Amino acid sequence: MTSATLSTPVRTPPAPRARPPRPATHGDQRAYVRTMVVLDTAVLSLAVLAGYAARFGDGVPVGSQIPYLLVAPGLVLAWLVSLKALRCYDDRVLGYGAEEYRRVSTASLRLAGTVAIIAYIADAGVSRGFLAISFAVGTVALEVSRFAARKRLHRARCKGAGWSRRVLVVGDTAHVLELVHTLRREPYAGYQVVGACIPDALLAPVPQRLSDVPVVGSLRGVPEAATAIGADTVAVTASGELTATRLRRLGWQLEGTGIDLVVAPALTDVAGPRIHTRPVAGLPLIHVEAPEFRGARKLVKELVDRTAAGLALLSLLPLIAVIALAIRLDSRGPVLFRQVRVGQGGEEFGVLKFRTMVVNADALLAELAARNETDGLMFKMRDDPRVTRVGRMLRKWSLDELPQLVNVLLGQMSLVGPRPPLPTEVARYDGDVARRLLVKPGMTGLWQVSGRSDLSWEDGIRLDLYYVENWSLAADLTILWKTFGAVLRGRGAY
Repeated sequence: MTSATLSTPVRTPPAPRARPPRPATHGDQRAYVRTMVVLDTAVLSLAVLAGYAARFGDGVPVGSQIPYLLVAPGLVLAWLVSLKALRCYDDRVLGYGAEEYRRVSTASLRLAGTVAIIAYIADAGVSRGFLAISFAVGTVALEVSRFAARKRLHRARCKGAGWSRRVLVVGDTAHVLELVHTLRREPYAGYQVVGACIPDALLAPVPQRLSDVPVVGSLRGVPEAATAIGADTVAVTASGELTATRLRRLGWQLEGTGIDLVVAPALTDVAGPRIHTRPVAGLPLIHVEAPEFRGARKLVKELVDRTAAGLALLSLLPLIAVIALAIRLDSRGPVLFRQVRVGQGGEEFGVLKFRTMVVNADALLAELAARNETDGLMFKMRDDPRVTRVGRMLRKWSLDELPQLVNVLLGQMSLVGPRPPLPTEVARYDGDVARRLLVKPGMTGLWQVSGRSDLSWEDGIRLDLYYVENWSLAADLTILWKTFGAVLRGRGAY
């Protein structure tokens, strides 16, 4: 479930009722949970074995009264119990978002603290080196294995073969279509729309569809419609007929059926850390914090950017020299290309890149304008004749952008941020798009890890604005990590 789109499931305490058979998709869900338990058990067993081997080698510790043959499996079992207690196998966090990783880390750290306290109080002679190595290796290995399992699940979901929630969308026609589009934009999130319920007044006498989504009922028969199509989730979006009372009653009707109720508010593209639910007079009011454009976190981001850029430049000097030589041997012209871009606050600066085109590329642009393959204000052409042979290779692996580390070092750019726009693009910005200029442009960003040049203008702007509104240091690290995968795949680079 996406934190920016769906709230936590609504649960209310009605009278008990019999639980009907659950949809077939729950078999896939339980199979995935069992797989995660087996995977975690294997990972933790190897981590504890690594801790023992690193501390004691191949032999038995001399003079020790501690039965490590019992301590090791006991530690693995306690670790699994800790993961279960922190709900690390909850289907609401498995497969999407950062909450799964946070819970795994919290469960591991809490267990480590508990074991340390118990060992100290009981004056047990368990090796601290054994415990330290086991917990360090196990925690990292759990996160890595969860990441690998999630990527496999995402690929399966995109192919329609992975465990996904079957969603019945409820609301007015326009809002239903918008929510369907949002959920389908990220198929790896695991929300498969299987039907819709709309107000009575909009129902036709014959079966109808909204886009390719079948309309299976009205707002008065949501539980029956969900059961009929095998939905395990009801997603409620805006509708004039769905008053607070009717929504509460819907929650009561779904209680005990095994069908989750989630609410998609009109507030979109706002990340979880900025949203806080606070009960006021019995109402769960959603408070939205203002975006943060200055302060201590921004100073830390600035420090991290410049330090990382400096270290990267030093370590990549041999590669930079090889690229420079290849450019000079391949075509006539300078090694570096300097282009005016617009940065934070609308200030112009010269962005540096390795030259990937012929020297008169700007003069040839007018002749190629009719062959533009993208919408919006940018020019993109998959087989651009202006690109040199070396330039194509540099663009495929994003090596042409390495000189931008100098821009980061000078404080003109950030490692992560919106795409740096041209002055001609900025001149045609409207009020909303201009918010991209509230932060520094980045060498990489959500646009880079979400399709690069394959993205439409609208999607690129949406991702940039989402970053501007919801940036965080943790999100920056995640984007940097995903950038390596995007570059290696080479998709959307031309």
